[in-house]
Amino acid sequence: MVLRDLLMLVNPDARQWAIGARLLRWLTFLWMFIGLAVLFSASYPSADAEFGDGLYYFKRQLISILLGLVVFNLLVRSPLRFVLKVCHWFVILLLGLLVVTLIPGLGTTINGASRWLSFGVFPFQPSELIKPFLVLQSARLFGRWDRLTWGFRLLWLGIFICVLLSILIQPNLSTAALCGMTLWLVAVAAGLPFPYLGGTALAGVVLGVISISIKEYQRRRVMSFLNPWADPMNDGYQLVQSLLAVGSGGTWGSGFGLSQQKLFYLPIQYTDFIFAVFAEEFGFAGSVLLLLLVMAYATVALMVAMKAHNKVHQLVAIGSMILLVGQSLLNIGVATGVLPTTGLPFPFFSYGGNSMIASLISAALLIRVARESSEAEVVNLKSRRQLLAERRRSRINKQ
Repeated sequence: MVLRDLLMLVNPDARQWAIGARLLRWLTFLWMFIGLAVLFSASYPSADAEFGDGLYYFKRQLISILLGLVVFNLLVRSPLRFVLKVCHWFVILLLGLLVVTLIPGLGTTINGASRWLSFGVFPFQPSELIKPFLVLQSARLFGRWDRLTWGFRLLWLGIFICVLLSILIQPNLSTAALCGMTLWLVAVAAGLPFPYLGGTALAGVVLGVISISIKEYQRRRVMSFLNPWADPMNDGYQLVQSLLAVGSGGTWGSGFGLSQQKLFYLPIQYTDFIFAVFAEEFGFAGSVLLLLLVMAYATVALMVAMKAHNKVHQLVAIGSMILLVGQSLLNIGVATGVLPTTGLPFPFFSYGGNSMIASLISAALLIRVARESSEAEVVNLKSRRQLLAERRRSRINKQ
């Protein structure tokens, strides 16, 4: 394997993959390319005003994609048994980095939240990158639950709690909630006893309520979600502008690049509220097509999970699907006012190198499960024709 193979979008070997793996691969790239186009449109005015370069965010996103493709292509070629053997070390490493973000002077604070570490010109966000590794380790834990000792179970449940608390303290309630829900749903899919699941869900709800009660800005977000028009210039401003963008799109949209709300009305329009820009430019019809793309991805991912014979592999597929599809639906729900405002990015759409790399890792894990769950080898049509031709020649020679 050479570096060129790790950066390639077109992989000749993929013709030998199972149909599910090939579908997921092309759906991933389609999703990513649509997201790049939308990011270009959504970020250009802000980038031009802030940096004098309208392509500033777009170019940095391209660099993140190149880095993510290296990991993506490496994972789709690596046996899952190897990835599962080393995933716990990544969880521990990233947990340590999460703790480092909370140390004054080491973590980078933006808008009152210490979620980043600065390594050169690129910010490093452990809470984003830990998501796919939480899926891997939770699948490894819950998929073998009956064969593990209580000591090992409690050790990793304690580590998961430390991860969630570290993210919550940053503060980052939305990411902590997403990680918690992902772990819980993986446990549900694994068939853990109901008392464990019910007690964990209740503890999560209580922890969320406590966080909202303590953090004033979180409480204000929830209240503004209930009635954003009560304070449209302050707490409800983001949601009001997002709803105006979505409503302005009408049936067919204003056209690519012609959004008005992205012109310094809609805040953070290239990250958390990028779907609002998409809805304004492509309208209801475009939004339905995007939802169909996400649902097609979810359908193929579920088929891959059901086809997998290894229980741990099934849970990896389910957890990866939750991260990509579930997070997308949550982001859309926020932009349309169905859910309270959160800071969750839209996978493959929102600007952010950490989010892009984490999304590509999750997609790669899904594809790898699809490759390993296929019982039949996919035969290249060209090779099959050659085989038939050789058989004909053999019969002719015998005659």
